Formats: sequence, C-alpha cells, structure tokens
Amino acid sequence: MKDLVEYIAKALVDNPEAVQVSEVEGEQTSVIELKVSKEDLGKVIGRQGRTARAMRTILNAASTKLRKRSVLEILE
Repeated sequence: MKDLVEYIAKALVDNPEAVQVSEVEGEQTSVIELKVSKEDLGKVIGRQGRTARAMRTILNAASTKLRKRSVLEILE
C-alpha cells in the first residue's frame, strides 16, 4: 500500500524527491501518511479534494483485496 501511494504521489508532483510516505500498521487498519512539499500540496489534494478522494478510492480498492482497511492522511 505504501508503494502504491508513493508511486501515485511522485507522478503528480513537481518535486518527487520531497515525497515521504510512512505507514503505521495495526491489526485491521493501516494508516498511510503522505508528506509533500508545500508547493505541491495543492496538486496532491486537487480541486475540492478530487485528487485526494481518487487516491483514497484506489487505496480502498487495493486494501479490500488484501482484506484490510487503509486510511490515507495527507500531512502539511
């Protein structure tokens, strides 16, 4: 899951070196934290949060296949 989010985020931003992804795993749920540079924050969130919502949808579909629950948090 971490690799998937990192791949998508690096494709969206202008500064892919600044993308940092960390994963905190629990028994049923894993929290994936995405951190990008301030200039690229708008690109990752998108207009009215559409890009972030799409990333969360892809993440939920992939995690459902693994029978886990994943939550994406975008940090500033």
